[in-house]
Amino acid sequence: VQLQASGGGLVQAGGSLRLSCTASGRTSSNNGMGWFRQAPGKEREFVATVDWRGSSTLYGGSVRGRFAISRDNAKNILYLQMNSLKPEDTAVYFCAVSLRSTVTSDRSQYRYWGQGTLVTVSS
Repeated sequence: VQLQASGGGLVQAGGSLRLSCTASGRTSSNNGMGWFRQAPGKEREFVATVDWRGSSTLYGGSVRGRFAISRDNAKNILYLQMNSLKPEDTAVYFCAVSLRSTVTSDRSQYRYWGQGTLVTVSS
């Protein structure tokens, strides 16, 4: 499975961005998918995850209420709509495919990872 993340860029605080992650290869719509992020000098942090059907979601505390994760299984695309962005959201964002069909924030449960897309939020 190959994952290609896109949609990152520079945005002012309070703005919005939508990230996309396209899956190719031996893809399966039976797996959960998620987004993580890593800021310079920090650990990779859980952002959001969605189950295989797209009906159940889970968010990290710092993004809950501002970000929305969704997926289009017909197109093999995962999305992350990011609103009310803050400078502390600045990071490289990674998409990943879970070993589970349900939601999980456990990074060890994610097997395939994309290369990341940089989001920079200016104050």
